[in-house]
Amino acid sequence: MAAARGCEIVSKPLFWFQWQATMVGGGFHLDFLDSKASYSHLFIFGLFLVYYTTPSSQAQSQEKCRSKNISSRFQHCGIHPDGVHDLDCFRKHKSSGTGDCVWKPGNSASEKTYTLIIQQQSRNYCRVYHNITVLSQKIRLYETDMVAEIYENSASTNCTKAVFSGSPQKRCGPPHNVSFSRHSGRLYVNVSWPKEDIKVIEYYNVSYKALGWSWIKSVQSQNAEKCTVDNLNSSLVYTVQIQCVTNVNCPKCAESEAYTVPSELTTQPVIVNLEETHIKGRKGCRLLSLTWKFPTKELHDGYLVTIGKASGEAPWEGINTTQPEIRLVLSYSAYHLNISAVNNVSTSPAVSQAITQREDMSRMRAGKLNMTVHSNTSFTIYWKDNLIQNYVCYSVEWTRKGHETMSMPFYQNTYNYRTLSHLPEPFEPYKRYSITLHTRPNKDTCNMKHVNNSETTYGRTQFYSTEGSPVSAPTNISSYNVTLSSVVLQWTSILEEDIRGFLLGYIIYYNEYHHGRSSTEKNITVDPRLTSYELGRLKDGTAYEVQISGFTKAGAGVRSTASLFKTNHQEFSNLSGIITISAVVATVLIIGPHIIKRAKIILWPSIPNPGKSNAMQNIEEPCEMELLESINTLKVQEWDANSLQIVEKEDVIPAGTLASMLPLLCRSEDEGDSQEMTLHWIQRDTEDETEDIENDETFPDIQQTDTKSSPLAFTGGYTTLDMFQQGMPVITSVTQATESKQEDEDLTVVKPSLDYIGHFGTSPILDSRMSTIM
Repeated sequence: MAAARGCEIVSKPLFWFQWQATMVGGGFHLDFLDSKASYSHLFIFGLFLVYYTTPSSQAQSQEKCRSKNISSRFQHCGIHPDGVHDLDCFRKHKSSGTGDCVWKPGNSASEKTYTLIIQQQSRNYCRVYHNITVLSQKIRLYETDMVAEIYENSASTNCTKAVFSGSPQKRCGPPHNVSFSRHSGRLYVNVSWPKEDIKVIEYYNVSYKALGWSWIKSVQSQNAEKCTVDNLNSSLVYTVQIQCVTNVNCPKCAESEAYTVPSELTTQPVIVNLEETHIKGRKGCRLLSLTWKFPTKELHDGYLVTIGKASGEAPWEGINTTQPEIRLVLSYSAYHLNISAVNNVSTSPAVSQAITQREDMSRMRAGKLNMTVHSNTSFTIYWKDNLIQNYVCYSVEWTRKGHETMSMPFYQNTYNYRTLSHLPEPFEPYKRYSITLHTRPNKDTCNMKHVNNSETTYGRTQFYSTEGSPVSAPTNISSYNVTLSSVVLQWTSILEEDIRGFLLGYIIYYNEYHHGRSSTEKNITVDPRLTSYELGRLKDGTAYEVQISGFTKAGAGVRSTASLFKTNHQEFSNLSGIITISAVVATVLIIGPHIIKRAKIILWPSIPNPGKSNAMQNIEEPCEMELLESINTLKVQEWDANSLQIVEKEDVIPAGTLASMLPLLCRSEDEGDSQEMTLHWIQRDTEDETEDIENDETFPDIQQTDTKSSPLAFTGGYTTLDMFQQGMPVITSVTQATESKQEDEDLTVVKPSLDYIGHFGTSPILDSRMSTIM
């Protein structure tokens, strides 16, 4: 039969088929020439393919060989400590014609290929298995001794080999798979065995030692799968090997490879920051950013974050991450979250974080969700928007304060409401519940596949299955801001669990209280959000009794304990006003004069009264005769010429006029001043002014001053005297007798000017004492 070209098989007596096999890329391409083949022939054909072909993934093949030829082909390979080693060939307990050869690789190359040669002398059997990439190979066995040789990297100059010689024995193991876990100083081992060994292996031994230590301990398992090793040091790394316990069916047990078990993680992570933010453009969901740290140097591979809904709805999602941070998109529902550090054998104690239900009703479209309770196990939930255009899967959650959350997912694609019944637990009467509706984007199933980014909260509302009236009343009732006709009442609201319904408001009952007897009761209704109210239209000086109660849809509740207050009395009010006014008046009387005086000084400066000056007081009494005698005794030559002016043909002042002016010029009750002193003072002032006018060629004309037209120019140092001087008429002195009136005679008139009179005001003699003006 030509395996590479083709053959024809004829089956007698009836069924036959014809095929052609062509070698294509290391495999066979088959062309059936006739389809008239029985199932038995197809079975034979399958065995043929198994025998003469190998999987293309391993690129493995076998061929017949002769011992002499094969030895010459691999004579450059030798046995080396770092090369392939521990070749063992054996048979399973029920197998008769097959067996296995296993080996361990060398330490040199990373990618290795192997060649296995099996020789059995009794039947002159020799087979070569090429391009083996695994560490085991199934072989054909007979009841004779055999020789097996394994070559590692036979095509290279660094080829090594290992040899097995003898009769293959029955052997069990090693384990097909081993897993470890550590917790509280214990090591838990879980072993799975190859299928042909599962029924014959009863127990196994676990040999272990701390990494770097020389001693080894061993413990036997409880059964063929599980074993517990106690009293281990949690901080140490251990090396572990597994080997089954021999028995009749397992006369020989293979030892597993050495497993390294890392230390146990005993410290929990520490949450550093938890931040919740709104996702722009998305309503009903939030972005949760969580960071943590692992404070110890224990060997860990990463972190395990598990999160689930507080309602208990599946699933609890586990998320593996190598970084100490995670970001989750969650609905407004409540969640439980745990974070643990992990390695391949241990999980640290978890740090737990409760993600509370978000109460932001504005973002949850408050007022767009309603419900009707039909019974304690049935209700209908309504939503305002036409959600069925985008969603068909929903979830509803309800809970009451301090209790677990219940949930039910449902499917709805027709109406904007859904009736739910057969609830997990019945509603309790007089208890307030909160209910939330979530929408889910997945349309294939309304159960969550993932917790992260799986649903959006639409709205939330509250309800009672049955409402009742409040069983308690407001407390701590007090009054303040009491007036003649009003008072402000303040109280503490009723506890939520005692309201037993939606509070619609408060009722304030009040009436007049006279010596233990009450008048007709009045009441007023107050908004439920208020805890204080101003009660008006009361009588002054009257005592009142007040009680407050809350009311719901079911009616008013119990009243509070009576509280008394009294409005202010009118007399007391007047007395208070009188006392206040008296105090103000007394204050004004004490400090008023000082304030008025200061204001007068600032706003109205003090101007002296000429009538009260010393000059006016000195001339109060008439003294015409004395003044006339003084004038008659004066001689013209004794006067200073500089202070005189000769006026021709001027009328002499009538004697009556002069007499009327003399009282203003006489001195006042100072009889100690003599006429001589007065004349001397006038003469001295005249001499002082003479020096100022000696150089004048002509004398200034000194005109008669009109008292009505002369300006009041204050030139002197004493303002009152200046005013007096300017207000006086000019005094004219006649050198001859005033009784004779002759027109042709020249009259000598003495008329002191205003400037000269002003000079009198500045003389030192006038400042000290003044007897007369002239």
